[in-house]
Amino acid sequence: MRLICCCSALLLLILLSRTCQGGNILVIPTEGSHWINMDILLQALHSRGHNLTIIRSSKSWYIKDNSTYYSTYTVPVERILDKEIITRIMSNIIDFERGALPLMSFLHFSVGILGAFTEIHTTVGEYVSAIIDDRELIRMLNDTKFDVVLTDPCWGSGPILAKYLNLPLVYNVRWLIPEEAHFGIAPSPISYIPIAQSGCTDKMSFFQRVKNMIFYGVSQIQAHLAAKEVYQKICDKYLGPDEDFYQLLIDADIWLMRVDFVFDYPRPTMPNVVYMGGFQCKPPKPLPQHLEEFVQSSGEHGVIIMSLGTFVSELPADMANEIAAAFAKLPQKVIWRYKGSRPDTLGNKTLLVDWMPQNDLLGHPKVKVFVAHGGTNGVQEAIYHGVPVVGLPVFFDQYDNLIRLEDRGGAKILTLSTVDKDNNFLKAIQDVLNEPSYRMNMQRLSRLHRDQPITPMDNALFWIEFVMRHKGAAHLKPASLRMSWYSYHSVDVALFLGGAVLLMLLSTFFLIKCLCNAMCKSKVKRE
Repeated sequence: MRLICCCSALLLLILLSRTCQGGNILVIPTEGSHWINMDILLQALHSRGHNLTIIRSSKSWYIKDNSTYYSTYTVPVERILDKEIITRIMSNIIDFERGALPLMSFLHFSVGILGAFTEIHTTVGEYVSAIIDDRELIRMLNDTKFDVVLTDPCWGSGPILAKYLNLPLVYNVRWLIPEEAHFGIAPSPISYIPIAQSGCTDKMSFFQRVKNMIFYGVSQIQAHLAAKEVYQKICDKYLGPDEDFYQLLIDADIWLMRVDFVFDYPRPTMPNVVYMGGFQCKPPKPLPQHLEEFVQSSGEHGVIIMSLGTFVSELPADMANEIAAAFAKLPQKVIWRYKGSRPDTLGNKTLLVDWMPQNDLLGHPKVKVFVAHGGTNGVQEAIYHGVPVVGLPVFFDQYDNLIRLEDRGGAKILTLSTVDKDNNFLKAIQDVLNEPSYRMNMQRLSRLHRDQPITPMDNALFWIEFVMRHKGAAHLKPASLRMSWYSYHSVDVALFLGGAVLLMLLSTFFLIKCLCNAMCKSKVKRE
């Protein structure tokens, strides 16, 4: 008995010592909704005993200076990507989609968006320069002896700083600049892998493949004009002219992808890609009392919840009135996250809130439909809880996310140009409410998503700690990262083999010609 007790105590000491061996993690986050899921990952890392240090700008609008689970270095800046810029872009997109802008202004609009993104990347580049030029900050960062850099590569600051500090790099990633992250590292045949904003699925007709090819070309031009030109100058200045930004960008040790193949389409991948789709999802907690009472008062009809994300806090008045009027005609009660002026047509069954516990509401048995913009976080929470979606996409990946749900029978999509016409919004809500297949398909996706040997969060934490233990994961990096584009696609080999075949054909041709000439001369002499 004493021996068993001693062994148990020893095992406990070993486990405790292991969990307390926390490392030093430098976090270079991105603002907006990207910070929301990064913050969840940081809280989990802190609970395992790791020390977290965040570099933030003095104009940060999401990342708090003081926290119980991380410390910060605040870098003074004159300007940075802020909420006003994003809100203005969103407003312009809504106006354009609804036809408020003339058709001939499409080119002007597209150029304006490209200009806006170039400006955003320029401010991020200035932020990186401010960090590296702060010699005292760099000294403190070096003295801290960090084990790894954790960043979201949606912007270019994290990869550049990780290279400058010579630290292993882990990505919390869905998007590179400006493409889906798989395109940066894995073979990506665009014959069946849809490009962001193309609106295609993995089953494309000929003309859809043509469209997909065009969108791929446009995305590469955007990447070069809006990002590469900006960040390459930073690399040249601080890392040397031989450091290519794009090669630096794709050279992370581990890519923690915020998707899984229940949500995304099957495709080629790489050994250092780790899937953690839905890592932020969890069983619901009890609702605040006022929300629980409101939800319970819905009776057998249940509740609809609506949120269009972080940046769309209000809508044009006529659109908001149309949506409110549609809600008023339904027997369900509605919780609508909305900060704009109160719509004139708002019914007494609709509750407007500045914020709502989205995950907890989606997990409530009385919630019937989720009206959403299609952000990755919300879509994955809807899958986790098996709630069907009426999608109202605004920008970037939102339409693509919703296309994946619609393709699997779990969502119905509306566009900003049609949502307030011919009762389309009301009809879409009623279709999803009354057709059982939407809920059945989402619940099937939920069962598939949950049926895993390890939770997505535990999987992510293991691989972050793996990189810390082994000072990187170089053995998982493919050789393609160090190859030029023409070597990767074997263009040089094809040219060599083509040249060799051409040389053989020419040699054979001239040999035959010489033999023919020789035979003709011999015949002439005999005659």
